[in-house]
Amino acid sequence: MRIRVLGSGAGGGFPQWNCNCPNCDGVRRGAIPARPRTQSSIGLSADGVTWVLVNASPDVRAQLAAFPPMQPGRAVRDTAICGIVLIDSQIDHTTGLLMLREGGPLHIYCTGPVHEDLTTGNPLLRVLAHYGGTTWHPIPLAGDGAFTIEGAESLRFTAVPLTSKAPPYSPHRHDSHPGDTIGLRVEDPATGGVLFYAPGLGEIGEGVRRLMVESDCVMVDGTFWTEDEMARLGIADRRARELGHIPQSGPGGMLEILAPLGRPRKILIHINNTNPILNEASPERRQLAAAGIEVSWDGMDIRL
Repeated sequence: MRIRVLGSGAGGGFPQWNCNCPNCDGVRRGAIPARPRTQSSIGLSADGVTWVLVNASPDVRAQLAAFPPMQPGRAVRDTAICGIVLIDSQIDHTTGLLMLREGGPLHIYCTGPVHEDLTTGNPLLRVLAHYGGTTWHPIPLAGDGAFTIEGAESLRFTAVPLTSKAPPYSPHRHDSHPGDTIGLRVEDPATGGVLFYAPGLGEIGEGVRRLMVESDCVMVDGTFWTEDEMARLGIADRRARELGHIPQSGPGGMLEILAPLGRPRKILIHINNTNPILNEASPERRQLAAAGIEVSWDGMDIRL
């Protein structure tokens, strides 16, 4: 299985267009060693020819342009994308669908609650019906949550319901439903490689922890370093866990969770522009490295 990190940033990317925090100001001026990042999305393929797009970032056009295998030239109009998996209905994971409107129908795999959000509170799918259209493939949550994607049958997907936050326009914002946010377990039976992907994590139960231990690569929520990161910078009063994200530091933080896992390769994704780990010379970045935890970057390529 080949995993391509198309975008590694959280909503707004890095630098964020209207932000002058130390990170955004520093990377613009070239004053800190840091890489710009687009909003989070990955591509998955078993053969390097047919690809599954996981989340459609607002930056998807630039992400596809930067990765030629997803834009083959076999016909006048062509794409290597056979399906699009949405792990939630957040703006930074779904509005890229509008950038793909010329191709259709788009084969979209998502849960019932996500489909509801995208036809009501943020009706992207209803808008797309006026263009190439979409075909909805419901992701099951009952049973073992396993499903396949037409055109990428050699990969096995399993949906993992997670505790996180539905977006503000969702009817479930203050009434969580199973399927508002999912993680993905993806297996390539040919190699035995297993990925666990969860860019949004509000808490980790024993079932999720077990999935992490049994994976070869864990790619999870790297949004904030501290619980009060936004408040310290005077940006917002809300804390990391209120926004549905486990911070890396502090009791019960991602460092404490990931460091003891041992076996899997541990990678953070969906990194907010305020997070000090974006500065590659920061003490926070050194702390991650000492714990064997990597920070994803746009263009990162992983083979399992």
